[in-house]
Amino acid sequence: MVEELVVDDTPETSRGIIGLCSDPSTGLFYAYDESSIFQVSTSDEGCDMWQVYLDMNHYAAALSHCRNPFQRDQVYLVQADAAFAAKEYYIAASFYAKINYILSFEEISLKFISIGEQDALRTFLLRRLDNLTKEDKMQITMISTWATELYLDKINRLLLEDTTVTIINSVAEPNSSEYRSIVNEFRAFLSDSKDVLDEATTMKLLESYGRVDELVYFAGLKEQYEIVVHHYIQQGEARKALEVLQRRNVPVDLVYKFAPDLIMLDAYETVESWMMARNRLNPGKLIPAMMRYVSEPHAKNETHEVIKYLEFCVKDLNNVDPGVHNLLLSLYAKKEDESQLLQFLDTKFGKGQTNGPDFFYDPKYALRLCLQEKRMRACVRIYSMMSMHAEAVALALKVDLELAKAEADKVEDDEELRKKLWLKVAKHVIEQEKGVKRENIKKAIEFLSETNNLLKIEDILPFFPDFVLIDDFKEEICKSLKDYNSQIEQLKQEMDDATRGADNIRSDIGALAQRYTVIDREQDCGVCRRKILTVGGLHQVGRSYTSVGHMAPFYVFPCGHAFHANCLIGHVTRCSNQVQAERILDLQKRLSLMDRKAAKDNGASVNGEPITSTTPVDKLRSQLDDAVASECPFCGDLMIKEISQPFILPQESDEKASWEIKPQPTPQKILPMTMSI
Repeated sequence: MVEELVVDDTPETSRGIIGLCSDPSTGLFYAYDESSIFQVSTSDEGCDMWQVYLDMNHYAAALSHCRNPFQRDQVYLVQADAAFAAKEYYIAASFYAKINYILSFEEISLKFISIGEQDALRTFLLRRLDNLTKEDKMQITMISTWATELYLDKINRLLLEDTTVTIINSVAEPNSSEYRSIVNEFRAFLSDSKDVLDEATTMKLLESYGRVDELVYFAGLKEQYEIVVHHYIQQGEARKALEVLQRRNVPVDLVYKFAPDLIMLDAYETVESWMMARNRLNPGKLIPAMMRYVSEPHAKNETHEVIKYLEFCVKDLNNVDPGVHNLLLSLYAKKEDESQLLQFLDTKFGKGQTNGPDFFYDPKYALRLCLQEKRMRACVRIYSMMSMHAEAVALALKVDLELAKAEADKVEDDEELRKKLWLKVAKHVIEQEKGVKRENIKKAIEFLSETNNLLKIEDILPFFPDFVLIDDFKEEICKSLKDYNSQIEQLKQEMDDATRGADNIRSDIGALAQRYTVIDREQDCGVCRRKILTVGGLHQVGRSYTSVGHMAPFYVFPCGHAFHANCLIGHVTRCSNQVQAERILDLQKRLSLMDRKAAKDNGASVNGEPITSTTPVDKLRSQLDDAVASECPFCGDLMIKEISQPFILPQESDEKASWEIKPQPTPQKILPMTMSI
């Protein structure tokens, strides 16, 4: 019961309602007075219950009976005003933040600003943010930015509560705790609001209030790692800066950008970080930073961090960048100990790579640098590597005689150059020993044994002064003469062997003219299958051929095959290529013409007598023999080449067609078919 009665129609004669009653059977209610009865209609009795509870300050019950946002706003407003009047501003701020319609955002904000309650205003803004939806993006950004400024103002007010540094340093524990608490709360707010805060505006606010730590913190949240790393470098905290750069989502370009500052700040930590990155970094882009480190003086016993990193790149990562190799070489060249430089020059870093060089540094640059730093042994190695052996030996003679000998002995594929280099070494030895004292002459002579008989005493004699006695060279000269005598005897033996060989060849040539073979009188020609010993007839060829009586000329091969001259010429002509066939026919034609001409000039009768004294005829016959009878046509290359020839030649196509059997057409007969089931 709300204890209220609303009467819609009151008759003039009615003096007031006397009572109420109900009809249980119908469920109706009635009101009556002295003269009338009224039916009471009940509809939506609870519509104003929120107001009833609100008047009774039962706020929770009032909210539960609210039916629209406006009613709820009324309840929140009453609660907020009550708290505000009681100076409970934080509670008031929380209720004001829930009001959406009956009171504007600006009006509420002014209420707190007018009384100077910045903290309550901040609370109001934060609670208001909680009640906004994602669609209110612009309002969220503006309120978040205002809250950021209020946080910064609060932090500054805590710092400025005391006026002197002494008092600030002795600030009470509660204030100190409050300061730390508000800073932590602010950082949590920045973390939660990083996606809605405007980046540029927020950073300007943080910078204007001097909150560098929070600026770095927010930059990290927004992945502005350049600002973070720059701050750590300014603070001298190289390790923290390197930890940021080692993150996977940090662009590698930042590593190159801050490398010069970091290596100067902490070379050890920086190089260790680079080595941990391995192939993620390009050492070539770190060269400017390394050059800056190299330009600074370092203690002799100090570990050279750049050399350590470059050695790691070259040996462990197999880096092939010429810039990296050149820098490492230049650092080795500047060290007093030349051993690392020589070891570097001897190492073939490109070994095992397909079609790759053995080294990746620039040899001309390396030579120029080593000459500048006076690293002569290294220069000798580089000269030798560039195949400039004469320069290598000449420079080695200024450094170490044994080194010069080793360089001279490296040349193996050029005997003349190797001897020239050893002569240069010998001349240096003789001039160094002055060539006067007997002991020095013996040393020079003993030097000859080191050349493995490449140099003789006569090679080095011109290097000695004219006044040296020959007695000093007697033993070596005798040895040399003995060697020459042995060589002469060997040459003489070789000449005798060559003479005997020539005699044997001449004997074989003479015997070749008398060479013969025995054939059976039933021997057939390999082509025409007629008897080889056929008399005259069709097989008679030119008069230039040697005939046996009246038999036709023929060829007999060591394998046993025999052919008539005409048959062999025809067979070889058919089986040879066009050029060879034309040459054979031409030789045969020329030979026939010369036969007829010789017969006419000498008045010879056609009786088969051979012509043996005409040199041009013999020459042509020899050429024809070479062309057709250099090998047996059945056993030599000519037969092998016939494998690629078709069985039926193109010119035999007509004959092939004549052998084809064409099927005769026959009339088809349809036979009746009967089926029985």
